[in-house]
Amino acid sequence: MSIRTRTNYLHIAISILLALLAILFVAPILIVFMNSFKSKLFISSEPFAFPTAETFTGYANYVEGAKKINFFKAFGYSLFITTFSVAAVVATTSMLAWYITRVKSLFTTFIYYLLVFSMIVPFQMVMFTMSKIANMLHLDNPVGVIVLYVGFGAGLGSFMFSGFIKTIPLSLEEAALIDGATPPQTFFQVVLPMLKPTAITIAILNAMWIWNDYLLPYLTIGTEYKTIPVAIQYLRGGYGAVDMGAMMAMLVLAMLPIIIFYLFTQRYIIEGVVAGAVKG
Repeated sequence: MSIRTRTNYLHIAISILLALLAILFVAPILIVFMNSFKSKLFISSEPFAFPTAETFTGYANYVEGAKKINFFKAFGYSLFITTFSVAAVVATTSMLAWYITRVKSLFTTFIYYLLVFSMIVPFQMVMFTMSKIANMLHLDNPVGVIVLYVGFGAGLGSFMFSGFIKTIPLSLEEAALIDGATPPQTFFQVVLPMLKPTAITIAILNAMWIWNDYLLPYLTIGTEYKTIPVAIQYLRGGYGAVDMGAMMAMLVLAMLPIIIFYLFTQRYIIEGVVAGAVKG
């Protein structure tokens, strides 16, 4: 068997494996979508069956679920928190990364490694003290939780921005300063435009995390300002009574915005990841 033939067989095997993995990952989403149009009685007895004339309920689950959890109010809170948290993370971490990369001192080195260390600390380790401090500082509201998300997103954002800023030639910034630009002007007019691929990548990763996050909003603002993940869990009801049809429908509505957002921006993830590997 020739080398080319073996290579072709290897490519076919890899393609089949990747196709099976894709089906494995997409199958749960398809099952949720399929069951969102079925009566809750048949979801438990026939979870993997396609809707039939007997089991199909149309949009009844969506209407019922939206009424029960006040979906559009929860959607508004999730959209507000996600949008402004992502914007704040990108803005603050990009400026911080530029500072700690260009200003070499013991203080900036300490800050950098402190941010890197924060990436490996599990959220469960700090969640109780965090929720208590958030309550003491009156951060238990939609605006205050943005501050918490900036804190938790600072590690990854600063780490990724720092890696890319190191590839930007310092001569570009020196030329801007010689031309009379101030440090803020140098950052916003010279450095920030070159950070676009990394900024979009960080925005995508944080948007998916914050939109789907359940634990942090539940601990801080869940009882009064319910985001979509927090609101959906109230469909469980009491004594084990779960409205599975409405829950499946609300899960579809919760996934839809972030899936659309990801499909439109996925190419920027690869650009942002490889950008830092190419010397500027």
